[in-house]
Amino acid sequence: MEKWTPKHEAPEPLEGPVVSTIVGGTILWFVLFLAQLPFYGWFADRGHTWWVWTPLAGAGLGLIGIWYVRGRDAALKRHAAARAEADAQTAARAEAEPRSEAQASGADRHTA
Repeated sequence: MEKWTPKHEAPEPLEGPVVSTIVGGTILWFVLFLAQLPFYGWFADRGHTWWVWTPLAGAGLGLIGIWYVRGRDAALKRHAAARAEADAQTAARAEAEPRSEAQASGADRHTA
């Protein structure tokens, strides 16, 4: 059975300040944890201590996220630099080839 929705190309992924976004979110989770910590007794009396530990878990996952996105960002920069270097070498070779062909054809004219 065919799908009723038409096929569309997937849009390019959005790239933005990913590292700073993850760092900001992690800081927010830590602040929420610290803000709720003085009320631990109140949460414990009502059986809602998970409210205190949830922001701490979010902050811990945020630390893992910071490690991941910093590595990803570094890998993207390395890849872009390597690609730019390869493009520059390709352009230099392409620029050098027509000159050598022109010199060779010019040399043929002088010898003929």
